[in-house]
Amino acid sequence: MSWEAEVEELRRREALAEAMGGEERVANQKGQGKLTVRERVAALVDEGSFHEVGKIAGATEYGEDGKLKAFRAANMVTGRARIDGRPVVVLGDDFTIRGGAADASIGRKMMLAEQWANEWRMPMIRLVDGTGGGGSARTLSTSAKTHVPEVSGWQWPVSNMATVPVVALALGPCAGLGAARVAASHFAVMVKGLSQVFAAGPPVVKAIGEDLTKEELGGWEIHCKNGVADLAVDTEADALAAARRFLSYLPSSIDELPPRGPTGDDPNRREDWLISAIPKDRKQVYKARKIIEALVDQGSFFELGALWGRAVITGLARFDGWPVALVAGDPYIAGGAWTAESSDKLVRFCDMAQTFHLPVVHLVDVPGFAVGLAAEKAGTIRHGVRAQSAVYQATVPWATVMIRKSFGIAGAAVRNHSRAQPRFSWPSGDWGSLPVEGGLEAAYKRDLEAAADPAAMMAELRAQAEHVRSPFRTADAFLMEEIIDPRDTRPLLCQFANDAQRILKVGPSAVGMRP
Repeated sequence: MSWEAEVEELRRREALAEAMGGEERVANQKGQGKLTVRERVAALVDEGSFHEVGKIAGATEYGEDGKLKAFRAANMVTGRARIDGRPVVVLGDDFTIRGGAADASIGRKMMLAEQWANEWRMPMIRLVDGTGGGGSARTLSTSAKTHVPEVSGWQWPVSNMATVPVVALALGPCAGLGAARVAASHFAVMVKGLSQVFAAGPPVVKAIGEDLTKEELGGWEIHCKNGVADLAVDTEADALAAARRFLSYLPSSIDELPPRGPTGDDPNRREDWLISAIPKDRKQVYKARKIIEALVDQGSFFELGALWGRAVITGLARFDGWPVALVAGDPYIAGGAWTAESSDKLVRFCDMAQTFHLPVVHLVDVPGFAVGLAAEKAGTIRHGVRAQSAVYQATVPWATVMIRKSFGIAGAAVRNHSRAQPRFSWPSGDWGSLPVEGGLEAAYKRDLEAAADPAAMMAELRAQAEHVRSPFRTADAFLMEEIIDPRDTRPLLCQFANDAQRILKVGPSAVGMRP
């Protein structure tokens, strides 16, 4: 009267599932320098924490006696696990089975995992390797019909963007829906030489006259420079580590606040060299990332999107253990002027900070929007106004440090000026409706043409402008609240991060995160 036989059958089917695509295809996967999906899951999550769901789902064939005759597992592994003790949902493509293309039960497995992450408020981690639920030409030979394209259950990935952290690791060729699942995430990682992302692969693209390799069509050098992916790493192990690190800065869902990290770095630490970090010659540049590293908790800066929209630096960091979203200008790239691309980058970053209740720290050096014919053709002003709107729509605590320049509409977009938020300026602060350089010639054109000594007159005008543009003149009228010693910046920002915890609120944002 025991059910032992049925349990033994269950174990047999589980063993068949664990064999994945079979020895030959597993060997081929390993021969390409890739881990199997089960190895990836084991390396990603806390040891022993993975609870697989739907392990024995797949394509089956039964004999006349009603017993299982043949079994091929669905090419997607799903389940729940823990990362650093926190529950997560993991969904991994198995490329050893039909190259990760559509298979029996895969759609249901994928969407149930997404729905579980959404309803149970757990971060979603996708290990993408293949079309991951997309179509396969092979299906046409076994089906008597085609279908109008739809992605059943896509509402869950869309909803997850506004609900839980979503990480997508591209760990092989990701085409069609696989590519869409990479893009619909808060943090996407590619492995150099191993992963590619494209709407359609080389065979399809060749039909329109473009004969390209997978790497040429959709490698990391393309997608880490256009914003599809946030980070390129050297190995799968690096990708898995990056996923764990990214999640450490975020709450498990919008119903929680970001967790505090290590507090070993003195919040009152002062770096003496910051007093001379900004050159007095405004034409000289400086290394913004070096300043960032000096201000944040040691080793805590995690840059996102370093290779695209490069005039704006974005990343996650900690002050006295508290996670923040950090933005800075990079004077090495177009002088820090906001381009259409960097504006889009800022919109996406603001959306993420707002969605997951991350206070924002903005180290300001913005000479304005990029100008010229190329900038106009790119629609820079439209993209820039979107960035300004994203900043103004954000309700999370926001601190600005005026490192250097802040001019024009872009300069006005570095914070929501209608809110009571901390703002500090270094003595190097320089702002206005437009830069003095170049503006004087236009403003005094006729006077200069009529002057007996135009050069002497211009020198006098510039000397007068230098006095007026001093940040102390602005502070005189309380139009700049605080001018600070640069060495005091970290203590002040640590105080901001601590104070911000008192007013952070959980729950959905009025402005949801968009891919």
